[in-house]
Amino acid sequence: MRQMISVAMLFGVGFNTAFAADPSQVEALQQELQALRTQYETQQNALKVLEQRLRQVESRAPQASSGPAPLSRSGNQQVASSGSGSSAGYGTALKDDAAPPASVEHLYQEASGFFGSGTFSLEPGITYSHYDSRQLFLNGFLALDAIFLGNIGVDQINADTFTFDLTGRYNWAQRWQLDVNAPWVYRESTYQSAGAGGSSTSFSEATVSSDARLGDVNVGLAYKLLDESEGTPDVVLSMRVKAPTGVEPYGIKLDKVAGNDNLSIPEDLPTGNGVWSVTSGVSLVKTLDPAVVFGNFSYTYNLEDSFDDISPQRGVKVPGKVDLGNWFQFGLGVAFALNERASMSMSFSELISQKSRIKAEGQSWQTVSGSDANTAYFNIGMTFAATDKLTVVPNLSIGLTPDAPDFTFSIKFPYYF
Repeated sequence: MRQMISVAMLFGVGFNTAFAADPSQVEALQQELQALRTQYETQQNALKVLEQRLRQVESRAPQASSGPAPLSRSGNQQVASSGSGSSAGYGTALKDDAAPPASVEHLYQEASGFFGSGTFSLEPGITYSHYDSRQLFLNGFLALDAIFLGNIGVDQINADTFTFDLTGRYNWAQRWQLDVNAPWVYRESTYQSAGAGGSSTSFSEATVSSDARLGDVNVGLAYKLLDESEGTPDVVLSMRVKAPTGVEPYGIKLDKVAGNDNLSIPEDLPTGNGVWSVTSGVSLVKTLDPAVVFGNFSYTYNLEDSFDDISPQRGVKVPGKVDLGNWFQFGLGVAFALNERASMSMSFSELISQKSRIKAEGQSWQTVSGSDANTAYFNIGMTFAATDKLTVVPNLSIGLTPDAPDFTFSIKFPYYF
């Protein structure tokens, strides 16, 4: 028994001596073990990412014809929904895949009118519109159902308007937004008329222009009622008040052009409508992969106001009241992301205005003939994220009705602080 214990003790001492005699081998084994652990953790993370992507594909499959996978939105930032068992490293790995392209984010902002990126944004913009109208009028009667006796007038108006506007927006808590817009307007109109004295060969032309002046300043407040989910769109409610800070159109005198009694031109061109107005509206935006659809509706109420002079006749001053017709506007559109920074949108918008009324002092209300309007547009626009903070937004509107301008081109440069 003693011999066996001695042999065992001798063997243990020999083993420990041999093991301790090779420390480099111990260090190598420790390094190999650490490498295997790191590789194992990497494989585990990769498996988790692949598993989540598989779940996303499976969840999209039954909804391929109706829309994208469920998204949750924090402010205006889309983030893919993740499971409760995800680790912190796993969520970080998916961050870049879950965030939408910058073009889609700016597209959302343009469609809803709610700019949620950043706390403050400043947006300068330039707009040019052209209006060309031709009108034939007859002042006389038909003799023998074939011969016209009287004056024939052919009028044409070419109007160009340049507007530079500056908009500042402040976003609070990703729910509320306050904005202030101040436009500067330059207008030039050319009036042409033929038919003076009943002759179709007599032709007159006159141009009226105005210096760039302040238009109607307006202030808006928006509230984001709902964030987009699987079954609901983004819903933004808005309220806007416009002040009559521009040059009012009432009391501007008309002067006849020498040599043509058919043609009268204004002495000045207005830059505003002269009355306070309040506009309430709602905007809806929904993702239907790979497109974004949007719609909006608004109603504008114009307040009745009094003026020192509402007569266009030279040398005549008539105080009175003006009640502009209210109007409502709606639009529908669709947009697509072209790449990470650019997107394109197409939309239809229409504004329908009621007739206006005027009331001279001491008289009853009179409806202004031809003061109602129906203006419809087809819009083609783009958003281009030049940098993380600067976006370029060009837009072309083509008039579809006689009351609408022939075309309007605008370009805006929102900058987010």
